[in-house]
Order: sequence, then C-alpha cells, then structure tokens
Amino acid sequence: MATSEQKANKRRMTGFVVSDKNDKTIVVRVETLIKHPVLKKYIRRRKKFMAHDPKNECRVGDKVQIVEHRPLSANKRWHLTKIIEKAL
Repeated sequence: MATSEQKANKRRMTGFVVSDKNDKTIVVRVETLIKHPVLKKYIRRRKKFMAHDPKNECRVGDKVQIVEHRPLSANKRWHLTKIIEKAL
C-alpha cells in the first residue's frame, strides 16, 4: 500500500564546493574516513559528485549538503539541499 506521501530514504552527504563553472551545476568533494583492514588506522577518502544548483547560488569553498536525486544528466544524480557555510 504505497502512497505518494511515503518517500524512500535518500542518502545525504556534506562536502565542499570545488567547482561552479557549469550553469546550474556544482562539483562537491566529500571526504569520508574508513578504517584500514590490516593497519587499523583511519584513511581519508575523497570523492567528487556533481549536484544540481538551480539558482546558481553556490561558490567555490562553500560547505553544502546534497541529497540523492533522479538522474538529471549523464553525471548529475545529486541535488543541493542547503548551504551550511558560505566561503569567505
């Protein structure tokens, strides 16, 4: 009994904007810490995601939150939720 009010849990990530050159698109670098299976020390992993920014309000260096979304282009599968912190 699925209604239109129910929504799937979508992944949310927080990262920094590294590029805003494209129209209505930002590139966000997300860092995660993983534990090395043998050495047992934490390693910082970075990955870049392209996200939709409909108002072109983000600038390089902003801390933003993005959420999973339907595919908007060949590489864009994320949508800007909010700007947490503006760059100086």
